[in-house]
Amino acid sequence: MVKFRSLFTAVVAGVAALAGTAKAQTAAPNAAYVNAPVMQRIPDAPKPGAGHCGLFETCASTKIGLGRGDFMIRLSGVGVLPQDRDSNVSLSTNSGGSYTHLNHTHLSTTNQAMPELTVEYFITDNLSVDLIATSTRHEVAALGSDVPALHGPRKLDVGSAWVLPPTLTFAWHFRPHKRFNPYVGVGATAMWFHNMNGNHGAALGLTKLNAGFTGGPSVNVGFDYQIVGNWFFNADVKQMFVRMHAWVENPQETLKVKAHESLDPTVVSAGIAYRF
Repeated sequence: MVKFRSLFTAVVAGVAALAGTAKAQTAAPNAAYVNAPVMQRIPDAPKPGAGHCGLFETCASTKIGLGRGDFMIRLSGVGVLPQDRDSNVSLSTNSGGSYTHLNHTHLSTTNQAMPELTVEYFITDNLSVDLIATSTRHEVAALGSDVPALHGPRKLDVGSAWVLPPTLTFAWHFRPHKRFNPYVGVGATAMWFHNMNGNHGAALGLTKLNAGFTGGPSVNVGFDYQIVGNWFFNADVKQMFVRMHAWVENPQETLKVKAHESLDPTVVSAGIAYRF
């Protein structure tokens, strides 16, 4: 009986020793894993072109519409259409300065088309200020029954002049941050006449043409439409209210015609703009 107990005790001790060895072998790898340095994941290199938005693309980062802080440059084709309202033409045939009013005579100024450059800045989401710059050449003639019929119709070709009419406009935009954004505006126009030439072939010899600086208010309506990216299409109509005074005379200053009239040009433009 004593031998059996001794044998049983030895077996139990051996099993316990084996179990302890197995447990130690199992715990060792876990401890090594816990104490091992943590490996940091290296981020993938960015793909070529990732995050870049092309000049003619609308991307997630592209702002829709126009608003505060936007600055635009616009290139348009513009048509200047003088209305020639309320002409007042007088003729002097002596150097003393006395004039005869030509009751049935008015001025006619030709239409013209030219490129136009506009810069615009948005003061607020709704309010912008813009300045247009262009120069157009117009020919002027006097028409009417009071014009001497020397060699045909009662028409006197006075000459031609270039006009520089910078116009500053404040516009109210109704739909900021939308692709389609209509607006109305009010402003002021100044007119400089340059490169003036009388009609050297005129029968009356009126070759010296002059015109004074003038200006007046203007109103306009138009819209911007975002085509793609920062590119916009613009259409605009301005009505300017400008009264001009001009005179033409012969080299001897013995014959002189002076005129006052409301040019009141309508200015129609359409073009492409880029927002910075």
